[in-house]
Amino acid sequence: MIQVLIIEDDVRIAEVNRRFVEKVSGYQVIGIATNQQEAVDQLDILQPDLVLLDIYFPDMNGLDFLSVIKERRSETDVIMLTASKEVDTVVEAIRHGVFDFITKPLIFERLQQTLANYREFRQKVRALQKEREHINQEEIDELIRAAGPNGGRDGSVVKGIDRITLEKVAACLSEAGEVTTEQVRRATGTSRSTARRYLEYLVVTGEAVADLSYGAVGRPERVYKSVKKAKGTAER
Repeated sequence: MIQVLIIEDDVRIAEVNRRFVEKVSGYQVIGIATNQQEAVDQLDILQPDLVLLDIYFPDMNGLDFLSVIKERRSETDVIMLTASKEVDTVVEAIRHGVFDFITKPLIFERLQQTLANYREFRQKVRALQKEREHINQEEIDELIRAAGPNGGRDGSVVKGIDRITLEKVAACLSEAGEVTTEQVRRATGTSRSTARRYLEYLVVTGEAVADLSYGAVGRPERVYKSVKKAKGTAER
């Protein structure tokens, strides 16, 4: 089992994250820390394989705490789960070596895909460590591809994703440039949950980006934008 420590100051969000993580096969949440002292103590005592880390805390900054994690437990990997979307913040997190950076509100399918990628990455690392001391360039390339949110992407479709349905959703997004889950549901004839899962998959593979649209009333709606469409517009 991959053991996970959640560092999140909002207890309710931490509990939701715990439930999401434990829905994914092979994962167990072994602790929840809500402040810096709890985070340090649980990191030292529990020695987790993976940390899910927020950025904003009353008593610390999650980006600064990345250095603490690496100093005290260098073999522990980190996935950022945060509402922060500032470019500098994302870049700094990547430079600190985070496995992935996921923005709130958290969508289960997005986290599920990242955890699947991380599980595969760990399996590859362990297999290589058991087999030999040195690896060739091809194996290095494969290991690097496996490390991160798009890990293992080689043109194949992951388990639970049907290629035909994926092509329909991708075509819908490409044609419109910007869609909501409901629009894709109507266009493809799938359920709302299926439409969302495939759109989140496109986010994971880098073909789409997700944002929130705030209407006059009601809850904010998640909007998906085609990366290719955005690049084409910018180049004109």
